[in-house]
Amino acid sequence: MNKTLLIIDDDDTLRQTLARGLRSANFYVLTAPNAEIAKQILERISVDAIVLDRMMPDMDGLTFLKKLRAMGNNTPTIMLTAMGGAENAIDGLRGGANDYLDKPFQLQELILRIENMTRFTPEPEPTRVDGILFTDNEFFVADKSGTPRILQLSTEEKKLLRGLTTPIGNIVPASPMVAKRLREKINNVSLDMDIITIRGRGYKLVCPTKNKG
Repeated sequence: MNKTLLIIDDDDTLRQTLARGLRSANFYVLTAPNAEIAKQILERISVDAIVLDRMMPDMDGLTFLKKLRAMGNNTPTIMLTAMGGAENAIDGLRGGANDYLDKPFQLQELILRIENMTRFTPEPEPTRVDGILFTDNEFFVADKSGTPRILQLSTEEKKLLRGLTTPIGNIVPASPMVAKRLREKINNVSLDMDIITIRGRGYKLVCPTKNKG
Protein backbone atom coordinates (compact mmCIF):
# COMPACT_ATOMS: atom_id res chain seq x y z
CA MET A 1 0.00 0.00 0.00
CA ASN A 2 1.32 3.45 -0.92
CA LYS A 3 2.29 5.50 2.11
CA THR A 4 1.33 9.12 2.70
CA LEU A 5 4.10 11.59 3.57
CA LEU A 6 4.03 15.17 4.82
CA ILE A 7 7.01 17.35 3.84
CA ILE A 8 7.51 20.42 6.05
CA ASP A 9 10.13 22.82 4.68
CA ASP A 10 10.18 26.60 4.17
CA ASP A 11 12.45 26.31 1.09
CA ASP A 12 9.95 26.31 -1.80
CA THR A 13 12.39 24.87 -4.34
CA LEU A 14 13.59 22.04 -2.12
CA ARG A 15 10.06 21.23 -0.93
CA GLN A 16 8.72 21.00 -4.48
CA THR A 17 11.73 19.00 -5.69
CA LEU A 18 11.36 16.55 -2.80
CA ALA A 19 7.64 16.20 -3.46
CA ARG A 20 8.23 15.35 -7.11
CA GLY A 21 10.96 12.85 -6.26
CA LEU A 22 8.95 11.10 -3.55
CA ARG A 23 5.82 10.97 -5.72
CA SER A 24 7.89 9.31 -8.45
CA ALA A 25 8.81 6.69 -5.80
CA ASN A 26 5.05 5.99 -5.37
CA PHE A 27 4.44 7.91 -2.16
CA TYR A 28 1.39 10.09 -1.65
CA VAL A 29 2.86 13.49 -0.73
CA LEU A 30 1.42 16.50 1.12
CA THR A 31 3.51 19.62 1.71
CA ALA A 32 3.61 22.52 4.16
CA PRO A 33 5.89 25.60 4.12
CA ASN A 34 5.80 26.10 7.88
CA ALA A 35 4.82 24.54 11.20
CA GLU A 36 1.42 26.25 11.43
CA ILE A 37 0.17 24.87 8.11
CA ALA A 38 1.65 21.47 8.97
CA LYS A 39 -0.30 21.50 12.24
CA GLN A 40 -3.53 22.24 10.35
CA ILE A 41 -2.89 19.35 7.95
CA LEU A 42 -2.14 16.89 10.74
CA GLU A 43 -5.32 17.87 12.57
CA ARG A 44 -7.32 16.68 9.53
CA ILE A 45 -5.28 13.93 7.92
CA SER A 46 -3.32 10.94 9.21
CA VAL A 47 0.04 10.46 7.46
CA ASP A 48 2.48 7.57 7.59
CA ALA A 49 5.63 9.67 7.98
CA ILE A 50 6.87 13.26 8.22
CA VAL A 51 9.91 14.73 6.47
CA LEU A 52 10.78 17.76 8.62
CA ASP A 53 13.23 20.61 8.04
CA ARG A 54 14.93 21.70 11.24
CA MET A 55 15.70 25.35 10.45
CA MET A 56 12.47 27.26 9.70
CA PRO A 57 11.26 30.76 10.61
CA ASP A 58 8.56 31.38 13.25
CA MET A 59 8.83 27.85 14.70
CA ASP A 60 11.85 25.64 14.04
CA GLY A 61 11.41 21.97 13.23
CA LEU A 62 12.74 20.67 16.54
CA THR A 63 10.32 22.82 18.58
CA PHE A 64 7.45 21.74 16.33
CA LEU A 65 8.36 18.08 16.74
CA LYS A 66 8.55 18.36 20.53
CA LYS A 67 5.07 19.91 20.57
CA LEU A 68 3.79 17.16 18.28
CA ARG A 69 5.15 14.44 20.56
CA ALA A 70 3.75 16.18 23.65
CA MET A 71 0.29 16.00 22.05
CA GLY A 72 0.68 12.24 21.62
CA ASN A 73 1.38 12.25 17.88
CA ASN A 74 4.01 9.55 17.27
CA THR A 75 4.10 9.69 13.46
CA PRO A 76 7.54 8.47 12.29
CA THR A 77 9.62 11.57 11.50
CA ILE A 78 12.92 12.09 9.72
CA MET A 79 14.55 15.46 10.30
CA LEU A 80 16.48 17.14 7.49
CA THR A 81 19.06 19.76 8.42
CA ALA A 82 22.11 21.69 7.40
CA MET A 83 23.14 21.51 11.05
CA GLY A 84 25.44 18.51 10.89
CA GLY A 85 27.42 16.83 13.62
CA ALA A 86 26.76 14.34 16.37
CA GLU A 87 25.47 16.88 18.91
CA ASN A 88 22.79 18.20 16.57
CA ALA A 89 21.76 14.67 15.61
CA ILE A 90 21.47 13.74 19.28
CA ASP A 91 19.35 16.82 19.94
CA GLY A 92 17.03 15.85 17.09
CA LEU A 93 16.69 12.27 18.22
CA ARG A 94 16.11 13.31 21.83
CA GLY A 95 13.47 15.73 20.59
CA GLY A 96 11.47 12.90 19.07
CA ALA A 97 12.91 12.33 15.60
CA ASN A 98 13.13 8.74 14.41
CA ASP A 99 15.96 9.55 12.00
CA TYR A 100 18.21 12.49 11.17
CA LEU A 101 19.71 13.29 7.75
CA ASP A 102 22.23 16.03 6.96
CA LYS A 103 21.87 18.29 3.91
CA PRO A 104 22.86 17.89 1.15
CA PHE A 105 21.65 14.32 0.69
CA GLN A 106 20.76 11.88 -2.07
CA LEU A 107 17.05 11.36 -2.77
CA GLN A 108 17.53 7.59 -2.85
CA GLU A 109 19.04 7.64 0.64
CA LEU A 110 16.04 9.60 1.93
CA ILE A 111 13.64 7.12 0.30
CA LEU A 112 15.44 4.16 1.86
CA ARG A 113 15.45 5.80 5.28
CA ILE A 114 11.70 6.54 5.02
CA GLU A 115 10.98 2.97 3.97
CA ASN A 116 13.06 1.61 6.81
CA MET A 117 11.51 4.01 9.33
CA THR A 118 7.94 3.08 8.40
CA ARG A 119 8.48 -0.63 7.82
CA PHE A 120 8.71 -1.36 11.51
CA THR A 121 5.96 0.96 12.72
CA PRO A 122 3.93 -1.04 15.28
CA GLU A 123 0.37 -1.91 14.31
CA PRO A 124 -2.01 0.53 16.03
CA GLU A 125 -4.11 -0.69 18.92
CA PRO A 126 -7.59 -1.89 17.90
CA THR A 127 -9.71 1.16 17.15
CA ARG A 128 -13.41 1.30 18.04
CA VAL A 129 -15.63 3.97 16.51
CA ASP A 130 -19.38 3.62 17.02
CA GLY A 131 -19.75 0.01 15.95
CA ILE A 132 -16.54 -0.29 13.89
CA LEU A 133 -13.52 -2.24 15.11
CA PHE A 134 -10.21 -2.23 13.22
CA THR A 135 -7.80 -5.02 14.12
CA ASP A 136 -5.55 -7.48 12.28
CA ASN A 137 -5.75 -5.18 9.23
CA GLU A 138 -9.51 -5.72 8.89
CA PHE A 139 -12.58 -3.68 9.71
CA PHE A 140 -15.32 -5.44 11.69
CA VAL A 141 -18.81 -3.96 11.92
CA ALA A 142 -21.87 -4.68 14.03
CA ASP A 143 -25.03 -5.42 12.04
CA LYS A 144 -28.59 -4.72 13.25
CA SER A 145 -28.47 -7.69 15.60
CA GLY A 146 -25.15 -6.56 17.05
CA THR A 147 -23.21 -9.45 15.49
CA PRO A 148 -19.72 -8.41 14.33
CA ARG A 149 -18.67 -9.29 10.80
CA ILE A 150 -15.86 -8.30 8.44
CA LEU A 151 -16.53 -5.31 6.22
CA GLN A 152 -15.20 -6.38 2.83
CA LEU A 153 -13.15 -3.46 1.52
CA SER A 154 -10.66 -2.87 -1.26
CA THR A 155 -7.21 -1.59 -0.36
CA GLU A 156 -8.16 1.99 -1.22
CA GLU A 157 -11.47 1.78 0.65
CA LYS A 158 -9.67 0.45 3.71
CA LYS A 159 -7.10 3.24 3.52
CA LEU A 160 -9.87 5.84 3.33
CA LEU A 161 -11.77 4.38 6.28
CA ARG A 162 -8.57 4.25 8.34
CA GLY A 163 -8.05 7.93 7.62
CA LEU A 164 -11.65 8.78 8.50
CA THR A 165 -11.51 6.98 11.85
CA THR A 166 -8.01 7.82 13.16
CA PRO A 167 -9.29 9.94 14.71
CA ILE A 168 -12.98 10.31 14.03
CA GLY A 169 -13.59 13.74 12.50
CA ASN A 170 -10.64 13.64 10.10
CA ILE A 171 -11.27 15.16 6.68
CA VAL A 172 -9.54 12.95 4.12
CA PRO A 173 -8.97 13.56 0.39
CA ALA A 174 -9.94 10.59 -1.78
CA SER A 175 -11.22 9.57 -5.19
CA PRO A 176 -14.99 10.26 -5.45
CA MET A 177 -15.48 6.70 -6.75
CA VAL A 178 -13.68 5.18 -3.75
CA ALA A 179 -15.67 7.36 -1.35
CA LYS A 180 -18.93 6.41 -3.08
CA ARG A 181 -18.20 2.67 -2.85
CA LEU A 182 -17.23 2.96 0.82
CA ARG A 183 -20.37 4.98 1.60
CA GLU A 184 -22.55 2.31 -0.05
CA LYS A 185 -20.89 -0.50 1.89
CA ILE A 186 -21.34 1.33 5.19
CA ASN A 187 -24.97 2.12 4.40
CA ASN A 188 -25.64 -1.51 3.41
CA VAL A 189 -24.84 -2.75 6.90
CA SER A 190 -27.16 -0.13 8.44
CA LEU A 191 -24.55 1.44 10.71
CA ASP A 192 -25.59 4.69 12.33
CA MET A 193 -23.04 6.67 10.34
CA ASP A 194 -22.47 8.19 6.93
CA ILE A 195 -19.72 9.71 4.82
CA ILE A 196 -20.26 13.32 3.79
CA THR A 197 -18.43 15.50 1.29
CA ILE A 198 -16.53 18.55 2.56
CA ARG A 199 -16.33 20.67 -0.58
CA GLY A 200 -12.80 21.33 -1.73
CA ARG A 201 -11.24 19.29 1.09
CA GLY A 202 -12.37 15.67 1.00
CA TYR A 203 -14.66 13.40 3.03
CA LYS A 204 -15.69 13.04 6.66
CA LEU A 205 -17.33 10.24 8.66
CA VAL A 206 -20.32 11.43 10.71
CA CYS A 207 -22.73 9.79 13.13
CA PRO A 208 -26.05 11.65 12.63
CA THR A 209 -28.06 10.08 15.45
CA LYS A 210 -25.28 10.45 17.98
CA ASN A 211 -24.78 14.09 16.97
CA LYS A 212 -28.47 14.81 17.55
CA GLY A 213 -28.35 13.48 21.07
